Amino acid sequence: MGHLLSKNGKRVKKRKRKLRKNCFLHGPCMLCFIVHNSGSLDEDQLESASKLAERYATLSSPEDCAKFLLSPKELAIWEEQGKSLLSSVPAKLIGPQLFRTVSNEYSEMVCKRKCTGVQRCTPCKQPRCTFQEVTENGAGGDSAAQCHIPLCPLPSSSSDGSNVGLQTDSGESPDVTGSTAALQSSSESSQLTPTDNQSDSKAFETDIPSINHLPSSILLKVFSHLSVRERCLSASLVCKYWYDLCLDFQFWKQIDLSGLQQVTDDLLVKIASRRQNVTEINISDCRNVLDFGICSLASQCAGLLKYTAYRCKQLSDLSLITIAMHCPLLQKVHVGNQDKLTDEALKKLGVHCSELKDVHFGQCYSITDEGMVALAKGCPKLQRIYMQENKLVTDKSVKAFAEHCPELQFVGFMGCSVTSQGVIHLTRLKNLSSLDLRHISELNNETVMELVRKCRSLSSLNLCLNWSINDRCVEIIAKEGRSLKELYLVSCKITDYALIAIGQYSTTIETVDAGWCKEITDQGATQIAKSSKSLRYLGLMRCDKVNEETVEQLVQHYPHITFSTVMQDCKRTLERAYQMGWNPNTSTSS
Repeated sequence: MGHLLSKNGKRVKKRKRKLRKNCFLHGPCMLCFIVHNSGSLDEDQLESASKLAERYATLSSPEDCAKFLLSPKELAIWEEQGKSLLSSVPAKLIGPQLFRTVSNEYSEMVCKRKCTGVQRCTPCKQPRCTFQEVTENGAGGDSAAQCHIPLCPLPSSSSDGSNVGLQTDSGESPDVTGSTAALQSSSESSQLTPTDNQSDSKAFETDIPSINHLPSSILLKVFSHLSVRERCLSASLVCKYWYDLCLDFQFWKQIDLSGLQQVTDDLLVKIASRRQNVTEINISDCRNVLDFGICSLASQCAGLLKYTAYRCKQLSDLSLITIAMHCPLLQKVHVGNQDKLTDEALKKLGVHCSELKDVHFGQCYSITDEGMVALAKGCPKLQRIYMQENKLVTDKSVKAFAEHCPELQFVGFMGCSVTSQGVIHLTRLKNLSSLDLRHISELNNETVMELVRKCRSLSSLNLCLNWSINDRCVEIIAKEGRSLKELYLVSCKITDYALIAIGQYSTTIETVDAGWCKEITDQGATQIAKSSKSLRYLGLMRCDKVNEETVEQLVQHYPHITFSTVMQDCKRTLERAYQMGWNPNTSTSS
């Protein structure tokens, strides 16, 4: 509008391009005269300018501004003033209303002409900067007034590519950093009303560094290192923004609620209602979760892949049956130590979950061969099967898994009613890599030696608590086990000869545990440590014929080998405690 009210109408077109470039409001307005002219005012002129500014501030639209006509005398006052008006006229007279009269049509015209998009913003919500001017007579900051001008992002110039900002007569952009510093210093020295203090604090609230200024992807990465307890009971309570981030779907794909006694059926129902993309859940040791909660979750989460519920004795067949019927993609089921689990649940798994690869039914004492055979026939892709102390599981189950599950890699039948007649069927498994045969009462040496010969991929063999295993069997294992790396012989009937054979014949075995073998002496421990090139761990716990002085010497001579005895384990425990900052002088005696 300032261009329309110029004294010389012929100069409008000549000055039009320059005013557009320099005006930080991107449009013709009365502020062009304020910004681009310089001068000073006497008292009479200041009074007239204040009244004129008051009249102009009441205008609310570009049309009203166009109808606002100035007399020659008033126009002369505006042309003579300059920047001093910004420091002379109170800020209340030149307020946010002055900056809301920019024409949208003109902004679009500038955008098309310069081929640059004008970033639209709300100036009254942006941080404000203050330009403080000193009066002509050299008075200090006490006599200088302040004026707050909204600072808005502006498009780049088409000629030089630099940002177009609030400029002085010489065309140089003002120092925004210095202006901000001036604002901070002036706000401390000047006396502001409570309303001004509140507006200033809101204006600079966004300038305070905060973790919430980080992108949400970075905050999600940080939250991913927190446990479910920390996210739900701590992080989500900080603010609404963090609460929403903690509900992100990626945190609720794998849910680990193990050991949380606060977990009830209501929580599982809420999870099921909000997050249908759960792929893994662990509710081990959650004693307050019943079948209803598991059924509600399973009915809403058809993509569930892994289900773990150790020691949930309150659960019955109903929970596992519901999971089997609603989650056909299920791959892992670990439900050890559930007394109420029976063959009915295993039969449903065999019918509906053909993708099952990993099962653990240890200490589920009601499971029999009937359920195990149905599971083996319906799940040919099984790779891991572990049973522990299932007294009703016999050789029939072992034979069924060996015949129908050729991809088995890990097999464990610790303490089950299995004999050598069932174990011999495992020689069909060409991919078998880990075999746990602990505490099998009727296991002979010939069966074990045949297994080692036929299963060429076997890397871990656990024969603990089998008194029938002797030195001859260990020698064949050392000779035939070309891929064997771990051999556990705790409480077996072996002597020094077995350890010497391992050191002499095996080039792959790294771990040997011969604890509680009463016939092991210093000779066997010394010979295997001296001759074996691959040995990294030797367990000698409660081998009473092995002297502690001999073990100390072995530790000094063979530092690459970890020797496990009562004394050595206690020393390592103390070393770890010291490293973690434990001080025996500050500990209280029990």
